[in-house]
Order: sequence, then structure tokens, then C-alpha cells
Amino acid sequence: MEITLATYNIHACIGTDGHFDPFRIVDVIREMDADIIALQEVEHHMVNDIDLLDFLAQQTGMIGIAGPTMFRESRHYGNAVLSKFPLTSHELIDLSLEPHEPRGAIQLRLEIEQHQLVIMTTHFGLKPKERQFQVEKLLSRLAEHEVDTAVLMGDLNEWFLWGRTLRRLKAYFDTTPSKKSFPSFFPVFALDRIWVHPRKHLLSLSVHRTTLAKKASDHLPVVAKILF
Repeated sequence: MEITLATYNIHACIGTDGHFDPFRIVDVIREMDADIIALQEVEHHMVNDIDLLDFLAQQTGMIGIAGPTMFRESRHYGNAVLSKFPLTSHELIDLSLEPHEPRGAIQLRLEIEQHQLVIMTTHFGLKPKERQFQVEKLLSRLAEHEVDTAVLMGDLNEWFLWGRTLRRLKAYFDTTPSKKSFPSFFPVFALDRIWVHPRKHLLSLSVHRTTLAKKASDHLPVVAKILF
């Protein structure tokens, strides 16, 4: 079976023109037509009198899972997932390292045609020490599971191809193509990543580079097709 995954830092729905426009994000999500999408920087804004994540889920017909890292006036700020598939279970993992900004991950478990799939979605910290701590914690969690396919995706905030974070990920997931996704108007950095284990299950990896995507957020979405 083939399914499509995506990771997308939506920058709180503030586009490169400085305007808050969640309808553009909805349209980009529809363009991708992915089965499971990891979202980062999901803000607490209300849209049409409902929470932003609920709005995105409603508009796309997908299931929304919140992974808050900072609590403000409303439900959450942080990570989220949209899924076309029902989830067997999900869990929030705290990846915070004081005194830095709170960080976290969402761990999803799915069974698709008797195939066991674990997906971890995250947004790593800005400092190398944070990212080293965060990647080790997630890899240790993945080692606890016996599944057919494991996926890690999100905004890893790793600017350097030779950084320790990427070296550790390569050791577990094998070498995976890096796709430049930031900044969206002229991408030069591969901050947004999708890693798949076993590596043979990764069929393709690409950047969703449309006119709308270049404007809707400061990151472009990264899309993967996996086959099992």
C-alpha cells in the first residue's frame, strides 16, 4: 500500500506578506492531498468562532490531533497532526530542556491493512544542545517499539548537514535526501524533514513548491510517499 505523508510549518498562518490567512493554509493542504500531515507553529487563533486546528480539520475533512507545547488564552500553541486515517492511539512526549522554549512531539500509532506504523512528529529547539537531547529521547522511544514502519517528521531546525542531530538520525534511518524548504520564497535550508525506517519503505521525497505555498507560510511543505 502507498500512503502520502507531509510536514508543514504553517508559521501560525502568517504568510510571507505578513497577513494572517488560514484559508491559504487550507488550500495548500488540499493541494498536497496527503494522508497524514505534521503541522508546526499552530497558534491559538480563533477562526469562524472555532479553534484554528478545529478549523483546519473541519475544512479538510481530516482528524485533528493537538500537541500543545505552550498554553495561552486558548487550547494550544505548538504541534498538531491532521490524519485521514483513524489512529490506534496517540501520545504527547515532552522534549523541553530548560531554560529554552518548551518543545514536544506527538507519537501516533496506526494499523493500516494489518501494517503497524508509528509516526513521531516534532519541532526541535534552536540550540544544538536542545536538538541533541531531543533526538536521543525520540530515538530511545522508537527503540521500544516493534513495528513494521517508523517515521520521524517535522521541523528539525538543523541548519548544518554535518550536525550531530542529523548524524544520529542517519545512523537509525539511513541516509535520506534533504530537501530545501526554508525560506519559502527562496529556499536554501533543509529544516523540514521526513525520515522513514526501514529506508526501503520511502518511495519518494519532494518539496511542495507552488505559488500559493510560497506565500502561505515562511516554510514550504515536504512530502513523502511511503510504500509497504
